[in-house]
Amino acid sequence: MTSISLTRRKALSLIGTGSAALALQGCGAGRLAAAPPPANAAALLDTLAWDLLRLSPEGATSLGIDTGAQAALRSQLGDRSPAGQSAIVALLRKGLAQVQGIDPSMLDHATRTSLAVVKSAFGVALDGFALPYGDVAVGGWRNTPYVVIQNVGAYLDTPRFLDGDHPVRDAADAEAYLARLGAMPAQLDGELERLASAGRIGAIAPSFLLDKAIRQMEHTLADARAGGDIVQSLVRRTATIPGEWERRAKAIAAGPVAAALERQLAELKAQRARASDAAGLWARPRGDEWYAWGLRASTTTRHTPDEVHRMGLEQLAELQGRMDPILRGLGYTSGTVGERMTALGNDPRFAFSNDDKGRAEIIALMQDKITAMRAKLPQAFRTLVKGNLEIRRLPPAEEAGAPGAYGGAGSIDGTIPGKIWLNLGDTGRHSRFSLPTLAFHEGIPGHVWQGEYANRLPLIRTLLAFNAYSEGWALYSETLGDELGIYADDPVGQLGYLQSIAFRACRMVVDTGLHAKRWTREQAVQWFATTNGSSLADVAPEVDHYCSWPCQACGYKMGHSEILAQRTRAQKALGSAYDLRDVNDAVITGGNVPLDVLATNVDRYIAATPRG
Repeated sequence: MTSISLTRRKALSLIGTGSAALALQGCGAGRLAAAPPPANAAALLDTLAWDLLRLSPEGATSLGIDTGAQAALRSQLGDRSPAGQSAIVALLRKGLAQVQGIDPSMLDHATRTSLAVVKSAFGVALDGFALPYGDVAVGGWRNTPYVVIQNVGAYLDTPRFLDGDHPVRDAADAEAYLARLGAMPAQLDGELERLASAGRIGAIAPSFLLDKAIRQMEHTLADARAGGDIVQSLVRRTATIPGEWERRAKAIAAGPVAAALERQLAELKAQRARASDAAGLWARPRGDEWYAWGLRASTTTRHTPDEVHRMGLEQLAELQGRMDPILRGLGYTSGTVGERMTALGNDPRFAFSNDDKGRAEIIALMQDKITAMRAKLPQAFRTLVKGNLEIRRLPPAEEAGAPGAYGGAGSIDGTIPGKIWLNLGDTGRHSRFSLPTLAFHEGIPGHVWQGEYANRLPLIRTLLAFNAYSEGWALYSETLGDELGIYADDPVGQLGYLQSIAFRACRMVVDTGLHAKRWTREQAVQWFATTNGSSLADVAPEVDHYCSWPCQACGYKMGHSEILAQRTRAQKALGSAYDLRDVNDAVITGGNVPLDVLATNVDRYIAATPRG
């Protein structure tokens, strides 16, 4: 099981938030002052953070803190072998015992919150490591039963990390790049040990996922042999730095890296010969147990699969009830909401050409919407961060197995910008009415924005995040776009927003359907497409995503619903003293937390706010 891997959202796959100063700013806009946290607790939390980062050096680079005494981390990669997993477990056990040994009664609110976050993240992760297979995210979102699959594995993570996050500013950075490239074969072989071990007990991914993974790994292997992107990324950035960078990088990529990829590929093909097309965890050893744990980790609740399934259906019905009159107003009066949204999605006015011109238009439209949102942010927040952001196309090698987009914050010092990674392999996955809400979710005020608050907070809270909060906040950011008037004169755009929220309700239904109710992949795809009116091009990879990352998709709407519930609670308690800017500050500066801890942060805000 590995973890602490920074794949999709780099630091956000681990990342949370929290700090004494900023947490209190969220309480009535800084109306309370607090004493600094006790030195023993603060020192322990900082030590745990650096212990985690030494096991995941990529994280230190992504955050821009692999400098000074920690500069050696820039040349290292995380150990994905069984020994690497054992090191993580040992750290978690020791750290949990140390944190449990601290009496919280004399601590300030922010420090108590940090300790609660560590206890939750470490405890849940240890329960996951007790399962016999899979990857466990320590304070992150990417828990998966499959060590290497179409959207999981060093064959994808490391090239993207080297290109997107590893800086190359001088010869020392270039040497560090080469060192990491040279460490990649051992990283791949470490994964291979665990991949083969899972295969021996029958924990084999569905055949349709393996088919995707094999195609993608063949692409990565061909690239390595040819000295392609993984080499050219270094060549491009060393144009003015003397050295034989291309020759040295190509020798590593075409030699040891390619050989290690060949070994992984051989194992994937061997498992493909034994694989079934059963999509859900119910068909894997201890699958029901794994899924129950995964739901707890993803949602930070104890809801059963049946409860999550029912919640998804109920929320979907409410959202489609809001969509119906808008569709009627646009002349779409016949058929279900899903059928009418399908018709809207097929309107060529809202499509992009499937070429470079269309791809450029997609990026430009997202940038325009983010610019419009920036102007409205003072209406929703008292505490503002910069929103350091760039939009980039996802590497083509990943596109077949990746979602439509994902995003996350950049480095703590701001030298590495946050990114929205867009899947532009098929522009049919995006429409003009769906892109605005996607920009807010992945960018501002969503993942990139929230991550910058995280980067202001104590390091341990920057590393530990919770899927329901992270994705709930990003989905809540879409709601803020609607509430701030982005769609005031754009009913089609508002439909795109409501469809996006409904999409996440559908996810709860489909994820539990696949893994607990024994739905087939085909059943899940058809139900999703027809119910939500999404295109098959968008839905099919989404369903595959739920097959490889069970439970993660359930966190979005559950987190979104809880944030709205806490906001409503604050509004009722405060009456005329309620201010949207203050409650948003309380939620975002109070930190990335389990949903029960979120309530205590809102309690703090309510208590700190003077009544007229």
